[in-house]
Amino acid sequence: MAGVTTRHRLAKAGVITGLSIGALFAGLPVLWMLSTSFKSNGEVFQNPPKLITGSFSFGAYREILGNGAQLRFFLNSYVVALSVTVLTLLVALLAAYAFSRFTFPLQRTINAVIVSVQAVPPITLVIPYFGLVVALGLYNTYPGLILTHMVFTLPYAIIMTTAYLNTLPRELDESVKVDGGTSWTALWRILVPISVPGLIAVGVYTFMISWNEYLFALTLTRTDDMRTVPIGIQLLMGQHSYEWNQMMAMSILGSIPVLVLFLLFQRRFIGGLTAGAVKA
Repeated sequence: MAGVTTRHRLAKAGVITGLSIGALFAGLPVLWMLSTSFKSNGEVFQNPPKLITGSFSFGAYREILGNGAQLRFFLNSYVVALSVTVLTLLVALLAAYAFSRFTFPLQRTINAVIVSVQAVPPITLVIPYFGLVVALGLYNTYPGLILTHMVFTLPYAIIMTTAYLNTLPRELDESVKVDGGTSWTALWRILVPISVPGLIAVGVYTFMISWNEYLFALTLTRTDDMRTVPIGIQLLMGQHSYEWNQMMAMSILGSIPVLVLFLLFQRRFIGGLTAGAVKA
């Protein structure tokens, strides 16, 4: 009995040690980024480097928040990410309802195409999408960025929303139809309200993907007034100097929206992911 207790304690200690090392490995870069954002640019290159700065300063944040061009990057990211999230949820919900509740020609083929798009590396599509966006007159515009981001957020959103709707009994739809309602009524009056956890999980994930997207935001925009936060961070890398403290400050400010979203909807986000994984 004593041997079992000892093994249990050793296993518990091993798990705690492993988790602590993992947390340190993941958290230290974030702490270093936060520390650097409160340093002067000259102090960043101090040798030996110090995690805790001796000259604590909000100078980098004042530079970012006091610069209209930098604030424009945040506005662009909000416009694009929120638009992508709303449109993705709407399209994914309608598509998932069709996959979950109806049978139609080429259903399996369309489903396979959706999964295959999710598997394609985005970098391989840069040139085709650049040509398409330019041909449609959407280069350097919000619609061009929004539609392109949706190409990469929709497959996952449709798959997850379909899996979530599959966990809801069909009797709910049938009871609405017995009362004289339509499929449209069943979707918006019954299924959507009880699918809120799953939709929140998909929405938070979609917002994160769009907010952090770099490659297409760089390729499909030309002027600074259309750039997003990831591109704004890159623009702080000058030809002769890097504004490291401002880059870290902008990275911290850019992380806040995603962090706030996750903290606000943490329970429903995790619950939605778990429910969507129960039944495909």
